[in-house]
Amino acid sequence: MKETLTIIPCTRSPANVRRFLDVSYGIYGNDPYWVAPLLVDLKQVFSDANPLFQHAEMLIWIASRNGKDVGRIAGILDHNHVSTHQDGSVFFGFFECENNPETSRELFNAVFNWARSKGFNRVLGPMNPTSNDECGLLVDGFDTPPQLMMTYNPRYYETLVTAEGFTKAKDLLAFHINVAGSPRKRLERIAGKTRRKNPGFQFKTVSKKSLPQDLAKIKNIYNAAWEKNWGFVPMTDSELDFLAARLKPLLVDGLVWLAETAEEPVGFMLALPDFNEALKPLRGSLWTPKALGLLPYVFGMKVPTSCRVVTLGVKDKYRNRGIEAVMLAECLATCLRLGFKDAEASWVLEDNVMMRRLLEPFGGRVYKTYRIYQRPV
Repeated sequence: MKETLTIIPCTRSPANVRRFLDVSYGIYGNDPYWVAPLLVDLKQVFSDANPLFQHAEMLIWIASRNGKDVGRIAGILDHNHVSTHQDGSVFFGFFECENNPETSRELFNAVFNWARSKGFNRVLGPMNPTSNDECGLLVDGFDTPPQLMMTYNPRYYETLVTAEGFTKAKDLLAFHINVAGSPRKRLERIAGKTRRKNPGFQFKTVSKKSLPQDLAKIKNIYNAAWEKNWGFVPMTDSELDFLAARLKPLLVDGLVWLAETAEEPVGFMLALPDFNEALKPLRGSLWTPKALGLLPYVFGMKVPTSCRVVTLGVKDKYRNRGIEAVMLAECLATCLRLGFKDAEASWVLEDNVMMRRLLEPFGGRVYKTYRIYQRPV
């Protein structure tokens, strides 16, 4: 029987999104490192409740071979990115594909044609769906599972992507930190010195209870501290509210920090336990008896063995004063108290020299690399 490959364009209807998300199960099967995202959460990203769609468009495609879904891709046009960077870019994202270059070629051609029809001349990705979300293709570090909210993919994806003319735009790095082996005494000295030299700085932890009051300060810091980063697009108030609502259930006292002066908030750090450890057996669904395994984590009776430093930033005029080191040291103390064995700091731009130097005293070493690709169309 002759094989027939069909590329199906889809809207973001609930049924289409569910079919789109289901493709990954056929790709990964029993891959020991893949962690299926919680479908109830990921579906929100594709819904009109996501304020991204107040300034962005998305079209999704599914590749079907003889009636079996074997690949998927999304095209994302973020008008805020366009106005910020003026680089003529459309994103590709949520790419999954069988190990077949014909399938990947047709999926990418769908995005290329869509980008041209919109008047754009460059495709950048993977962005799932933006650089403020999960992004990057894993190209090095396949021997451990991904941390919470980090991407994972088969090794062959790099071959499929580069075969379509994509080249590297930027690498994103993940640093591993051995919590128990980190130089705690040295870090405490650095933090103490910073506090003595800058008595006007105040550091406070953000909790689930305090988040509503602290969110305005976090918003103030976030867009100011990251505005000069490669590819960064400021998040709207609605987008930050949406993200905060998704992350609030995951917050743990002592892992989220604010730095302030009497005049303004100046720095922010967010770390989260790596709940992927608890989510992996669920395979994306809360409607399974295995979800009972979540209860000890929900009620604080059990914590994962590692955590992820998701974001760490300080406003430009307050940098090089040790503020980042204080927040990291405080976070490390919490990690030790909770019994975490490891931590990951991710992601960090490959050319972010300041952050790389900051992580070295903490014992940070690069152990995973994610790549953003670009291609003219």
